[in-house]
Amino acid sequence: MKKILEWLLELLYPTRCAFCHKLTRGAEEPVCPACLKSLPYTPKEAQKQSFPHLETCLSPLYYEKNVRSSLLRYKFGGVNAYAKVYADFLAKCIDENQVFCDSITWVPISRRRLRRRGYDQARLLAEELARRLDIPCVAALRKTRDNPPQSGLRHPDARRSNVSGVYSVRKGAETEGKRLLLIDDIVTTGSTLGECAKTLKASGAASVCAAAVARSRK
Repeated sequence: MKKILEWLLELLYPTRCAFCHKLTRGAEEPVCPACLKSLPYTPKEAQKQSFPHLETCLSPLYYEKNVRSSLLRYKFGGVNAYAKVYADFLAKCIDENQVFCDSITWVPISRRRLRRRGYDQARLLAEELARRLDIPCVAALRKTRDNPPQSGLRHPDARRSNVSGVYSVRKGAETEGKRLLLIDDIVTTGSTLGECAKTLKASGAASVCAAAVARSRK
């Protein structure tokens, strides 16, 4: 019965590549062979970035070409099934770089944005990644203010100022002495991740590493 249901779903809603959006050979192939070969992967030496308050920040892909259009569909187009695809890339990158943690958390969006979008894209990523790594996923942070999107700000100082003080640790969140892995979809200047890490460390976290699906080249 399950296989018949899957066949019907594939017939009605055929699987498209998460990156180029072309039809693939079925649900078992969420990324087409062409994209697997041509995606803008970050080379080994560029997978790790250094930002204030973070031990390291990992990204398996560059935020450009099909990766950019894919993440925009995921973030603003309601294609939240892409979280499973991105989690595979993140898990591989984390494993290859031997980053270890006690639990996984994410950069939360505001309540207003959550109501408008219907889902928190970073939370979906964190939950899918936690399943693959068999590590607890915890809601450690909340966003206290609906600040303007970082994407509209170019200067690093403006980005840092925009996120300053907008996150707090949730009541009852177990952060004391924990090694945390903080998840987001995209990293550019690292201002948001750094602010979240600072907040988590102030609450007693032993260390905070971060990982994002894609990073800018600069």
